[in-house]
Amino acid sequence: MSVVPAEALTSGLGVLPAPLREAVKQRLQALGEALPPLRDPLALDWLGRLARVFAASEFAAQAATRDPAAVRDLLASGDLYRRYAPGSLAARVRDAVAEAEDEAALKHRLRVLRRREYLRLVWRDVGGAADLSEVTATLSELADACLASALDWLARRAAEVYGEPRAADGGAMGLVVLGLGKLGGYELNFSSDVDIVFAYPEDGETGGPRTISHHEFFLKLAQSLINALHEPTADGFVFRVDTRLRPFGASGPLVLSFDAMEHYYQTHGREWERYAFIKARACAGDRAAGEELLARLKPFVYRRYLDYGALDAIRGMKAMIEREVERRAMAGNLKLGPGGIREIEFIAQTHQLIRGGRERPLQERATLDLLPRLARAGYLPQAVADELREAYIFLRTSEHRLQQVADRQVHTLPSEPLERERLAFATGFADWTAYAAVLEAHRARVHQHFTALLGGEPAARPADEGRGLVPVWLGQIEPERAAPILEQAGYGDPSAVLALLKGLREGPVYRGFSTEGRARLDRLLPLLLLDAAATREPGVALARAIQIIESIGRRSAYLSLLIENGTARAQLVNLAAASPWIAAWISRHPVLLDELLDPREFYALADRAALEADLTDQLAALPEDDLEAQMERLREFKNAELLRVAAADIGPGLAPERVGAQLATLAEVVLAAALAIAQRDLERRHGAPGGREPPPGFAVIGYGKLGSHELGYASDLDMIFLYEEAEGATTTGARAIPNELYFARLGQRLIHILTTRTPAGVLYEVDMRLRPSGKAGPLVTSLPAFRRYQSKEAWTWEHQALVRARPVAGSAAVAAAFEAARREILCRSRDPDALRREVREMRARIAESHAQPHEGFDVKYDRGGIVDIEFMVQYWALRWAHDHPDVARHTDNINILETLARLGLVEDERARLLASAYRRCLSAEHRLKLMERGACVPLAELEGLPEAVAGIWNETFERE
Repeated sequence: MSVVPAEALTSGLGVLPAPLREAVKQRLQALGEALPPLRDPLALDWLGRLARVFAASEFAAQAATRDPAAVRDLLASGDLYRRYAPGSLAARVRDAVAEAEDEAALKHRLRVLRRREYLRLVWRDVGGAADLSEVTATLSELADACLASALDWLARRAAEVYGEPRAADGGAMGLVVLGLGKLGGYELNFSSDVDIVFAYPEDGETGGPRTISHHEFFLKLAQSLINALHEPTADGFVFRVDTRLRPFGASGPLVLSFDAMEHYYQTHGREWERYAFIKARACAGDRAAGEELLARLKPFVYRRYLDYGALDAIRGMKAMIEREVERRAMAGNLKLGPGGIREIEFIAQTHQLIRGGRERPLQERATLDLLPRLARAGYLPQAVADELREAYIFLRTSEHRLQQVADRQVHTLPSEPLERERLAFATGFADWTAYAAVLEAHRARVHQHFTALLGGEPAARPADEGRGLVPVWLGQIEPERAAPILEQAGYGDPSAVLALLKGLREGPVYRGFSTEGRARLDRLLPLLLLDAAATREPGVALARAIQIIESIGRRSAYLSLLIENGTARAQLVNLAAASPWIAAWISRHPVLLDELLDPREFYALADRAALEADLTDQLAALPEDDLEAQMERLREFKNAELLRVAAADIGPGLAPERVGAQLATLAEVVLAAALAIAQRDLERRHGAPGGREPPPGFAVIGYGKLGSHELGYASDLDMIFLYEEAEGATTTGARAIPNELYFARLGQRLIHILTTRTPAGVLYEVDMRLRPSGKAGPLVTSLPAFRRYQSKEAWTWEHQALVRARPVAGSAAVAAAFEAARREILCRSRDPDALRREVREMRARIAESHAQPHEGFDVKYDRGGIVDIEFMVQYWALRWAHDHPDVARHTDNINILETLARLGLVEDERARLLASAYRRCLSAEHRLKLMERGACVPLAELEGLPEAVAGIWNETFERE
């Protein structure tokens, strides 16, 4: 039996609030008279939802009753029942525009289509079939499609009159339409303006019947496009167009060339414009050229360094909005009021402006997609990100319900009882009281998080902190008056401090700063003076801190970081006071200042798994083919972890072997990542090594301090490269090369990644002289060649080096083969007398090469120092490994000594003494590096340990 649509239409009236019921009933009856009987249960179900839709949206009610054919089409086509497939909406708009015979027809077709699509979307949204992401994405796709199709139509007409604009190389050229704001983020509101900026690739002239400049052509085209979408007609409008975000705002030219755009943002660009361009994308016109323009503007939007200078600008924007809210009494504004949508966007985009230049996953346009990324990166607690997400969805849904009432751009909560009833019903609440309670809970949480992020003032400190030192820093008082102030603060030599401050104030760094940069430094220096005064040596701490400030150069955002973060500032001063090496390290790599923000994480050293996971995540965020970015990220990662180890060493304190082991683990993690990058690069070109399954492997073998887990802060990496042979085999790619050549290039590529100097410095210096035949030998060695060399040609000192060698990166199969070859060589039977003589002679040559006069005790090379202990350990390992293979199991000196003692090969007391002396000398070596005091300490500091070691050396080697 057929069902009259009117009966289906009115079936939902019972759930409506009484004040809305009668008006909705009349609208539904009017629509029902224009619709035929329907049998389709799906269509009847959707007609039943119209009562709710009409109650929520006067616009939908008017659109449906004004154009029943659109309702019939939505039901018959099935478009109402499903989310559009990608590209289908754009195709619909193109088809609608294609047959327009003039601009009036173009406008009519666009507006009729817009009314249909808005009716469809309200029906799906209020009817419960579309979530927020579908609503905003569909609105944004519709705007893109209308902009693109109208622009194509208008451009064709303009070219008929003026000719086509052409680039200097003869290629076609089109207008670029950049979408900003919510359009750029695919987050368009139901009744949003579309924020757009116009640009074109290059200046020139058209070549048509009426030649005009490219600027004039594209200006006319942009004006026509705005008119086609924005002008109200009898059919309404398509989108309100806002172009005030263009360079120089409403007073600036409507269109600019790429060069002019780039020059404007480099010369005049302001922080709020960076904020606006975070969401920018090419949404219509020549999109490929648009992507080129955005790439040129990216350095303006995203700084390569951590940009804490953005906080002041964001705080200023927020203060302006708050003043506007207060002045206009907009506390009920869902967008701009306290706890509103703008505050959520500010929280998210603050992190983007600060860190987006270094962390590409944060260069995300959509707020809902950005929040979980901030949580995963650790910049927002997961619970906070979840609360902000829930609030954003609630506020944006409420905003849509307000705008769906009459298709008006409104953000303010209603005050009329009927409209409050409508909003509560449309958002799924029983009444206004229930809705308002949930709304206020969301807004309170948002505002709390927003306040916690930015606060009222740049730093939570007493208002007068450092104020008394301001005139001292600025040189506004005579030295006679300044000196007592500095003495009272804690400085023992005020004249030296005043000279230091004058040198900075009158030096090139301060003069080179912008007005804003100088203002930041003027705020920072009094605070640094206070923090340095609290250290053991205030003058030293201040001098080293100023060294870091001078190294920052014109990147005044780092000054903002230190102003904003008292914890980071105190950390910096304390570290600088404790170690000139750390101060110099931070000076060379100021990006490390960000590491000082959380002292709990800063001093907590990560284990190997955590280091690997962290580096993997950081590299995964970069394009696989961007070698420069990958090399820079490897260096930044290593620099930060090295600083953590040094800080923990001089702060909480680390055992010397822990320092070496941590630095060696860091090097291994970085080597493994660098090797993987090198392999991917070569395999893209040549394929993988062939000849057998699994493919032949390649491994990095660490020698010296790397091999023995005893790396120092400035150690080179002693390495050799080994690979598996597959005779006559080539790689598997289209550009195949012999395996041997592949492995040679792999070694070269790895060394290039490690040793090339980038803005973040050199990753590691590399020493390859321990490879077979030394400098004269090939860079990479096959496993059989390595075995032959070690068996037949290697010198005793090369077997000594093998004691401390181990695989550190690459193929597990090659690593296992190396371990077997090492064990075989080390466990050979040797003539003890000949071995003792050769080890002693090698030690004598080293002593002779380091025989320069010096004061104090050289902890590494003097008799009784590190080299003596290492040589004794190596001698005993080679002497006893044949009969006791366990001696060859470890590569670090402490473990080998413990094994020798356990096996009774070295007396317990002697082994403990040597281990104690080794630790003391290593500790001194690390401390000397951190204090930049050369290689010598007063002999008395080591409390007789060198003499005891020398005695054991004499007993071991000097007897014949």
